Amino acid sequence: MRSFLFRPLAALTLGLLAGAAGLLPAASAQDLDDTLIRQAKEAFQKRDKDRLSALKTAAQDARYPLTPWIDYWDLNSRLSEVSAPEVEAFYARWPGSYVEDRLRNDWLLELGRRRDWAGVAREYPRFRMDDDREVTCYALVAAQQSGQPVTDAARKAWMAQKEADNGCQLLAQTLLDARQFSDTDVWRKLRQAVEANRQKQARAVAGLLGDGVAKPLAEIFDNPARYLARKAGSGNRREDGLTALALARLAAGDPAMAAKQLEDRWSQHLDAEAAAWAWAVTARQAAFALMPEALDWTQKAWGRLKKREARDPDWSDDTLAWQARAWLRLGSGEERWNGVLRCIDAMGVDERNNAVWQYWRARALLALAKPGAAGEAQRQDGQALLQALAPQLGYYGQLAAEDLGSLQPLPPRPAALSPTERDAMRRHPGLQRALTLFGIGMRSEAVREWNFSLIGLSDRELLSAAQLACEREIWDRCINSSEKTRAEFDLAQRFPTPHSDELLPRAREIGLDAAYAYGLVRQESRFITDARSGVGASGLMQVMPATAKWTAKKIGMGDYKPTMLADRSVNLKLGTAYLKLVLDDMDGSQALAAAAYNAGPNRPRRWRDGPALEPAMWVENIPFNETRDYVKKVLSNATYYAGLMGGKPASLKARLGPSIGPRNTPVPALDADLP
Repeated sequence: MRSFLFRPLAALTLGLLAGAAGLLPAASAQDLDDTLIRQAKEAFQKRDKDRLSALKTAAQDARYPLTPWIDYWDLNSRLSEVSAPEVEAFYARWPGSYVEDRLRNDWLLELGRRRDWAGVAREYPRFRMDDDREVTCYALVAAQQSGQPVTDAARKAWMAQKEADNGCQLLAQTLLDARQFSDTDVWRKLRQAVEANRQKQARAVAGLLGDGVAKPLAEIFDNPARYLARKAGSGNRREDGLTALALARLAAGDPAMAAKQLEDRWSQHLDAEAAAWAWAVTARQAAFALMPEALDWTQKAWGRLKKREARDPDWSDDTLAWQARAWLRLGSGEERWNGVLRCIDAMGVDERNNAVWQYWRARALLALAKPGAAGEAQRQDGQALLQALAPQLGYYGQLAAEDLGSLQPLPPRPAALSPTERDAMRRHPGLQRALTLFGIGMRSEAVREWNFSLIGLSDRELLSAAQLACEREIWDRCINSSEKTRAEFDLAQRFPTPHSDELLPRAREIGLDAAYAYGLVRQESRFITDARSGVGASGLMQVMPATAKWTAKKIGMGDYKPTMLADRSVNLKLGTAYLKLVLDDMDGSQALAAAAYNAGPNRPRRWRDGPALEPAMWVENIPFNETRDYVKKVLSNATYYAGLMGGKPASLKARLGPSIGPRNTPVPALDADLP
């Protein structure tokens, strides 16, 4: 960013130019800045190219610090019409900036649509973010067209794609036509899409196999039970495959009905591999619904596999994960741990190496190790996995450390940042632009600018960037930036305690653990006071309007009005009061209460039915991915907050509490109307 010494003159020039163009009313320099960028964004959203062009000229002439964004919007709005030299000129104007790389992303997509493979091959190596799946697919097509071997990389990219797009569909068609993909690859992808209920993607994939698959698939999505009753068949790859897909769609809504269909007919008529997959998906849906039959159906799936397939079943990682959870929830003794281990070993390498499954694999190995010397090697393998996890900050690192017999220590505070280190980040052009955008309320653009600016920074630079955000009370970037360090860890940055003058007295007043409250607020909003979710939850504690109204009445806040929820103090008061009410209703279980805060209290009331479980096993079986991750993070956050507040390591397992199972005679009575 240019020196602020030039800003008054720049703003005056901007005002004269913009006023002459009829774009802006007379206003202060800051107002002119704010109005310009907002009008430019509005013009971009409306695809008003003439207005954008005039605004860009005004911004350039005034040396406006956010000109790169206006220039980006201007060029992006007409990208289908431009040539490579114009794009290169844009890169030259804003080298190393977020908008340069953002335009490169857009330009690569345009080159792919134009089928300009030489252009894609030239441009792709310069794409720093490299976070667009469709761009990756176009780049692989370009490489394939030049004769490079891409089959394995292309298969991995295509299988990881979650939404249908032109680039990945073209990649699949290209490699299928070149006989580098087989029908088996396409059926595997089709199963994955159907299993995840990605209908648009499934239809696109089915198109690769022709009308004989695409047309029946539409009927399967429309009414799988009717398809099974009237049109399903077996005896060849296509018929077996379609019938298995119909059973999978039936299981998504009614696992018991799908199991009955398999028992009564299809398990005997389908090819063993197709029948095994149908049972596996049915078991997955049953495990997701916490049905007691999930384990039986999991065993039926494995039982239908041939010996060779049983070592590496062609099932999704998600299906195998839910089968492992079913073993944790419903199994016992050695059978439980053998089942968990078999499911983990069948996962893909990336999923198997995830901390969650490294932890449960370690637990399985230790549980199955024979006494004495006979089990020593297996015990060492299990302990080695825990020892690798224990230093890692987070839920599984904390669990692993405690399984090894000690609390995870708090990492030492890094050396203080020097004036030189801090000044370097204050002068960083990308961070300066981000701060300007934050200052005028353009959070989305500010976050993208900030995050891009962190790419390639050292630990000391990341700590300095985090400190800059902390000082500006941009708490989400403070946390996010600090969490990217690899060797130096500043927990005070990662777990800040803003609004302590309000939150701590409030927590004491109502008997709520302040560390738990902070752990939840950090996860809910990252301390963004005006945060608002897509479903209407708002503020620091992301309180829903109906919940706020109910809680206000419950605690005798007679003057409450819905508009008051935007007030930070009111939001904290109602959010902490509701959390305490939920915690009391859940017998003091912080895991249950966190799940209730996220998913509503009725769901964890149902989820606790069934066998009494070690809390970590119960958490692992929370059916909603978002809620399961949320509970882990809230409790892990709370443990770190407790350690920082108390000045010594704290226990996650103590916070998880005793086993979780069906509620005893309700004492205290259930708060039945708790929203």
